[in-house]
Amino acid sequence: MSHLGVVVNPVAGKGRGNGAGQRALAALRDRGHRVEDLTARDLLTATAQARRAAVDGLDALVVVGGDGLVHLGAQVVAETRLPLGIVSAGTGNDVARALGLPLRDLDAQIAAVEHGLDDPRAIDAVRVGPPQHSAREWYLGALSCGVDAAVNARANAMTWPRGAARYVRALVAELSAFRPYGYRVTTDEGVWESAGTVVVAANGPWIGGGVKIAPDALIDDGLLDVVIAGPFTKAGVVRIFPGMYSGRHVKHPNVQVTRTRRLLVEAVPGLGATAPDAHADGERIGPLPLEAVVEPGAVLALV
Repeated sequence: MSHLGVVVNPVAGKGRGNGAGQRALAALRDRGHRVEDLTARDLLTATAQARRAAVDGLDALVVVGGDGLVHLGAQVVAETRLPLGIVSAGTGNDVARALGLPLRDLDAQIAAVEHGLDDPRAIDAVRVGPPQHSAREWYLGALSCGVDAAVNARANAMTWPRGAARYVRALVAELSAFRPYGYRVTTDEGVWESAGTVVVAANGPWIGGGVKIAPDALIDDGLLDVVIAGPFTKAGVVRIFPGMYSGRHVKHPNVQVTRTRRLLVEAVPGLGATAPDAHADGERIGPLPLEAVVEPGAVLALV
């Protein structure tokens, strides 16, 4: 029997998270585990409760929700020996997708958690924050700094439609005022400075509920796949977007992919519009400049 802390996001997946959470709690208890429900009225309180429970002694932390709740879990378990389990019940579920976890079948999700307890998998986590400050936040999926971040922010504020279609609707709305942003991007390979549309530092392949932004990204290779798209017009964004679900966009001459351990993204207003606040794992990180550094094997995942 394992001692499991469980955090449920009741608003994940337009309310599906609460139902999935109650079913997951019951299933884990029925399987003989000692289950501590750490769910709270908001994510900040839930994080604090999870940290206290981790100190008191847990065998694993399990989150039931979408990428936002996975993001919460990463803040608790990174650089500890406490494993993280994921029962996906959100809109995007991109980190679960990158780990090859089942996205809907609760029995299969619980089986993955239990299997992982015997042999957790070490995956990379990424520290991100302003370069001039010591404070850092962790992410497991991808850091978005371009039109994708603006779409993420708009989608987070929307209540319809459900699922990945929300991101498509948000993109259509966001394009009405879009113009390319000005960037300076520094990686291990050098500096890129230009107007641009997308800058993504991907630890896993997907963003936005299945958009394959970085087709070859691996969550355990110790590197970020940095995807940079040059200055597309509105019509150019519309044309290239459908191919992003299969990863075909990386073949476009205005798109480049660089692998790096460390990344610095800065705004250069003279080259274009001011970039939106960056998002990671679907959560707001803040304005540029931001520095991201991969920490190999910093999280143990139940898969």
